[in-house]
Amino acid sequence: MSETPTLPRALEQALTRLLRPLCRLMLRHGMSFGAFQAVAKRTYVDVAMTEFALPGKKPSISRVSILSGLTRKEVQRLLAEPAEADAVGAERYNRASRVLTGWVRDSDYNDPQGQPRALPVEGDASFATLVRRHSGDMPARAVLDELMRVGAVRRLDDARVALVARAYVPQASVTDKLHILGTDVADLIGTIDHNLVHGAAQPRFQRKVLYHAIPAEAAPAFHALAAAESQALLLRLDRWLAAHDTASPTDARVRIGLGIHAVEEAVPAGLATESHAP
Repeated sequence: MSETPTLPRALEQALTRLLRPLCRLMLRHGMSFGAFQAVAKRTYVDVAMTEFALPGKKPSISRVSILSGLTRKEVQRLLAEPAEADAVGAERYNRASRVLTGWVRDSDYNDPQGQPRALPVEGDASFATLVRRHSGDMPARAVLDELMRVGAVRRLDDARVALVARAYVPQASVTDKLHILGTDVADLIGTIDHNLVHGAAQPRFQRKVLYHAIPAEAAPAFHALAAAESQALLLRLDRWLAAHDTASPTDARVRIGLGIHAVEEAVPAGLATESHAP
């Protein structure tokens, strides 16, 4: 029987598995270890400074140095650097997502069957009014160009625009896909961290169904089934959240949702396998 690993060893093993696909991605895009190390250092310092202060005390360079293992001089240098933010990518993603969500669930833009209808670009109940209602002061033309760029919207022969995809999923832009990597993987790790600390009293749902010996030719059928079932679930949850999206700017609010992702990986012949059911 194998020995149960210690907490530090278990964390090291988990990080090794987590970093393998991340290192694969970084190497594919030409990111050196030095560049990754610089990002890791900045993030270590930022998290230690903003989330690990002692109760009733302001965070200090000395405490961050102790927590992170970096010298006080290094911590001070990193804190003096200007913060980098993906404000443009995040804003584009959020605005485009809000427009698509509004198109799907806003009855003014649905047909009698409750489905998103094709819209004129300008005029009453048009794409332009949809953007104004759900994306603020963003120019309608810019939003339309973005949604057409990612393949979520297409033009019809009569000059109207029709919804093709109900979610903002960039098809061509590697930059936008990397933005999704940063947000979605961070959400999953945040849920796992919450469950490690508060799981006994306040568990957050985190499950998967995974089999290791499925015939390769069955994979396309599974992906099609999983996509259809998952989309239906997400739409039901979206309707529930939309009905409860009533908080005022002064109310206590939370960012809340559910993420689903598909898994597929080749299994070497003869490898011992196991399965995970929900």
